[in-house]
Amino acid sequence: MTAGVNTIIYPVKDVTRAKALFSALLGVEPYADESYYVGFKAAGQDIGLDPNGHAKGMTGPVPYWTVTDLRGRLAALLDAGAELVQDAKDVGGGKLIAYVKDADGNFIGLGQDPVA
Repeated sequence: MTAGVNTIIYPVKDVTRAKALFSALLGVEPYADESYYVGFKAAGQDIGLDPNGHAKGMTGPVPYWTVTDLRGRLAALLDAGAELVQDAKDVGGGKLIAYVKDADGNFIGLGQDPVA
């Protein structure tokens, strides 16, 4: 099951400038501020800045759809013709992410919250 897009990750080249811009846009300070990731929570959305995103092949923002079975949904996307870009990965605390590319080159991210 898909619960909608709850996270959008932006690849950034200058994380300091991007952090200032998104702080001004969202009107909040980051909840996570690391050299490898800066995260904001605003209006029910999680907005992330990834300074390594371009090196990972990200060409623009990646929406992450929240799903209850990431591996099952990932397999369904691959069966439907998607190309794997990043396999399922635990990014801390049991949160899983993965992303694929569709036939038009658009990135589709998947996220699964930790199982309680």
